Amino acid sequence: MTQTPSRRTVLRCTGAGAVALCTGCGGGGDDGSSASPGQELARTGDIPIAGGKVLADEKIVVTQPKKGEFKAFSAVCTHQGCIVSDVRDGTIDCACHGSRFAAADGSVVRGPATKPLPEKRITVEGNSVRLA
Repeated sequence: MTQTPSRRTVLRCTGAGAVALCTGCGGGGDDGSSASPGQELARTGDIPIAGGKVLADEKIVVTQPKKGEFKAFSAVCTHQGCIVSDVRDGTIDCACHGSRFAAADGSVVRGPATKPLPEKRITVEGNSVRLA
């Protein structure tokens, strides 16, 4: 005899599945960077002036606001925890909900995010941008 699951069982399992699937897309808390100190993040020539590069695996975004000036920030949007999508025209953009952050200092340019992207300490050694 086959038993049909109760409505409560189905809802409970569906809720648990949604929580498991949504890890990394909500909360805006810990940035969870996977990069380690001394790790090369990018080559200086790979970071456009007034632009940047999103390193999704490391959860870091590296920018070059002015020629020869490099900055790094958490790539985890402070609104709901999405990874930012790209850097252009002087802003770091999150495609999830439209937040934009200044490439020069990580401050909020446009919400819904209300907190800046946390800055990451980096060093530039020759043509290499490394996590400090």
